[in-house]
Amino acid sequence: MGPIPIAHYMAEANARYYASRDPLGAAGDFVTAPEISQMFGELIGLWLADIWQRARQPENVCYVELGPGRGTLARDALRAARRGGLVPEVHFVETSPALTALQRAAHPGAQWHHDLSDLPADRPLLVVANEFLDALPVRQLVRTAAGWRERMVGLDGSGAFVPVVGTRPMDAAVPAGFADAAEGSILETSPAAATVVQDVAGRLAAQGGAALFIDYGYSQPQLGSTLQAVRAHRKVDPFAGPGEADLTALVDFATLAGIAEAAGGRWLGTREQGAWLKALGIDARAEALTRGAPHAEEAIRAEALRLTAPQEMGSLFKVMGLAAPGWPDGAGFVRVSSDGPAAGTVTPQPD
Repeated sequence: MGPIPIAHYMAEANARYYASRDPLGAAGDFVTAPEISQMFGELIGLWLADIWQRARQPENVCYVELGPGRGTLARDALRAARRGGLVPEVHFVETSPALTALQRAAHPGAQWHHDLSDLPADRPLLVVANEFLDALPVRQLVRTAAGWRERMVGLDGSGAFVPVVGTRPMDAAVPAGFADAAEGSILETSPAAATVVQDVAGRLAAQGGAALFIDYGYSQPQLGSTLQAVRAHRKVDPFAGPGEADLTALVDFATLAGIAEAAGGRWLGTREQGAWLKALGIDARAEALTRGAPHAEEAIRAEALRLTAPQEMGSLFKVMGLAAPGWPDGAGFVRVSSDGPAAGTVTPQPD
């Protein structure tokens, strides 16, 4: 068997990785925002409740989370949303048996799906995807002296996995703006991420609802390999020990926004996570938590800083909002109409 595309390698490695473990937390390989602070999930829940209220509170709405981890984000978001009157049916899209077991313990009333195909098709959806798109396979094309070729994974003389260059011409797959890039340049795309966003946007257009995609990524298309592997909270060689580390790549939010609009969804905007959380009132929420637990003030402030500071998660992570045509604008992205609250702080505060 010869070399396989990077996308195939990444898909197989991550399928094995997620099927066999709970990768989250200090004892795992990485920590996500919901595990850092309850404030993250709470503000997402308030955002959902706010846009649902201004959409005239449609009935039978579903909360849908893609890759819900341990169920921590859903726990905090649904608790906060309930204060705004939003008590949705809960649906999780998950393929990991290990994580599904944790989710069932935390949310016994939820419904599970292996993909988006069998989600309800007759009611509005409120979709949340935090650090989901980054783990989907990326395709890499590299510019060679002979033109663009697909980047593959093969074996070296010692039997180790290494990146190699394929032989099939791929010039037709390269956008015109990058066609004449310098030799050695790498272009990443994610057909899998594009399919997910297209599906969600199409469902929003047909059924109503809104979506938040939160991930580390970039706002404008760029060149360069962003493929990385993390194990025990450290970056490791992505080609060593496939299935033993989390493989991810930066998300191209600009391209995904265009795909969402082409599918009939309404792009609300893409904003840095730190600015978005501050617009929603994370500082006020931190103050409220501090008043209730003065002994934890230092920890609460450190958590808020980690989520929002540019040198932490605040700039690298982005938040992209989508909505159905006819649904209102989303808090934290743009101003809303004069008959609703400003799209700055969302006003309800959970206990």
